[in-house]
Amino acid sequence: MSSTVTPAPGAAPAQEQESSHGLVAAQAPRIAIEAVSPSLDQGRFAAKAIVDEPVTVKATIFADGHDVLAAAVCWYDDNGQQQRETMRQVEPLGLDIWEGSFIPHRVGRHSFIIEAWWDTYSTYCYELTKKHQAGVPIALELEEGRQLIEHAAERSEGALNEALAALHKQLEQAGHDSDRVALLLSSDTARLMHEADTRPHLTRSDESYPVEVERLKARFASWYELFPRSETDDPHRHGTFKDVHQRLPMIRDMGFDVLYFPPIHPIGRAHRKGPNNTLEAGPDDPGSPYAIGSEEGGHEAIHSQLGTREDFRELVQVAADHGLEIALDFAIQCSQDHPWLKEHPGWFSWRPDGSIRYAENPPKKYQDIVNVDFYTDEALPELWYELRDIVQGWVDEGVKIFRVDNPHTKPLPFWEWLIADIRQRDPDVIFLAEAFTRPAMMLRLGKVGFTQSYTYFTWRHTKAEITEYFTQLNEAPLRDGYRPNFFVNTPDINPYFLQSSGRAGFLLRAALATMGSGLWGMYSGFELCEGEPVPGKEEYLNSEKYEIRPRDYSAPGNIVYEIAQLNRIRRENPALHTHLGLTFCPVHNDRIVLFAKSTPTRDNVLLIAINLDPFEPQEGAFELPLGLFELPDEAALHGEDLISGKRWTWHGKWQSLRLDPAGLPFAIWRIRSVQ
Repeated sequence: MSSTVTPAPGAAPAQEQESSHGLVAAQAPRIAIEAVSPSLDQGRFAAKAIVDEPVTVKATIFADGHDVLAAAVCWYDDNGQQQRETMRQVEPLGLDIWEGSFIPHRVGRHSFIIEAWWDTYSTYCYELTKKHQAGVPIALELEEGRQLIEHAAERSEGALNEALAALHKQLEQAGHDSDRVALLLSSDTARLMHEADTRPHLTRSDESYPVEVERLKARFASWYELFPRSETDDPHRHGTFKDVHQRLPMIRDMGFDVLYFPPIHPIGRAHRKGPNNTLEAGPDDPGSPYAIGSEEGGHEAIHSQLGTREDFRELVQVAADHGLEIALDFAIQCSQDHPWLKEHPGWFSWRPDGSIRYAENPPKKYQDIVNVDFYTDEALPELWYELRDIVQGWVDEGVKIFRVDNPHTKPLPFWEWLIADIRQRDPDVIFLAEAFTRPAMMLRLGKVGFTQSYTYFTWRHTKAEITEYFTQLNEAPLRDGYRPNFFVNTPDINPYFLQSSGRAGFLLRAALATMGSGLWGMYSGFELCEGEPVPGKEEYLNSEKYEIRPRDYSAPGNIVYEIAQLNRIRRENPALHTHLGLTFCPVHNDRIVLFAKSTPTRDNVLLIAINLDPFEPQEGAFELPLGLFELPDEAALHGEDLISGKRWTWHGKWQSLRLDPAGLPFAIWRIRSVQ
């Protein structure tokens, strides 16, 4: 059976169409640029970077034949001018893997592309070198080189033309072939020819890859959380912003640089919770600060018992004088007394009986809280603008860090729009996602703009769990789009491990958090080893969410000194300023985890050993990471204990250690090559 196709009126003959298709194919890129990194979803989202630090770009680049290729990463600098940095082929990573880098010097959105082309002169030099070394006749190759330089001079101008013309004359006057070879293969000639290169078969990556460049605190910071109302010596007297001033020196001396407050807004009275989340509150019970809004105002207002707006501004400044930056909670939820319910009822979803649905996270119930609906007719776009303006209002008050409550229960398009809008005006603003949810959602929040995120760290305790999780965080796609903040506890989470592990348990979790990530945080009371739970639950008994909790921060058994030491070590060692650069090391004991943290250049390398057993000493043989220094098994390493200051030299690959939780359940050593 045969078929025929009748051309449409005015259509070109089939032969002409085929010819046209051939021309199109001939104009297609001849060089392949694949597997570009850093890249999130092929450039749909911005990868994360830090100002004044290199952004390493990698790609697989190849073409047909054996011609030498050249490549560059092109990016836009501070002034919006495109800059080009040469890429090089990285043989150990594969014959077609190329790498380059650029250093952004401002915060904000950047982008890069990759260019690749046939390097005509390098290809010529490669062939000339092989033939010359093989002793074959090269008269024709020498003439080819002369013509390449002649043509390069003809198409050049100015100083480049003069230099190439002089080189061409020198080449013609050379008396011996060996002199011509030396001229043609010299680094100066290569530099001039590359400058004059026409870059044949130039190919650009299909996408422009965005990079979100942020300040250092986006990746390296130590967070301390407190309730300002508990900064009092009397549980019947509400603490104030002015009371917080007294705590600033101690928080600073422990080595923290971010001081985070739960919501500081007016608290509703409707369905207010009492102590331990009871449904009936007494007249003097303060309620949960997450039940935001009363006749005093909503998310833009300050709870009157904390102080005035001037008091808040003063605290922001005084904290800054102590090296502390204030972070606020952005919780998009309302008490039933919030002004929005009367002023904008269309921003909420109502049940058929006219009641409003309160918040739930089974088995937890939050009868004192209701949520907005982002997609009602009345909410679009007024609610979105209102929330954006609330964040901007606090930014205008000097707040540049926000911890966002439950962002995974709010629309992703909203976050992508809001964060981009805020950071376009002030790229120093940082957003922390308090999201304990599915892995894909947690990563997506990082992709749409969240600077950092809470993690599963709280529930990773065994050596296998820690090894698996820390490794995942160091690999793509998490390494490019997700910065983990290792909070050891929160007002909502009293980890089961800490409920019964004693002082040693708090110390080993602090060591894991501070050494494992550039970002870590703790909620006040952790330094006192508080862990009394609601029986059978991962919650604090007498939770500070529902009552005022004065504390004696110098109480016996505290770990204030140890936390200060851990934060000091973090500050002094750049390898600890990120969760990246981590290598697990073998140790013959499943209750001991051992890992190295190193900078890319290996100029700062630490070895961290942690006893995961808070009750019994653990010991075992371990392997030194000699491979990080490209040293053989019999080599030596210098070691320095960063707690005690002791120094020594290890000889050989295998060593031994013992960690006793009665003292310190961890050891932190700075190591370097003896050579």
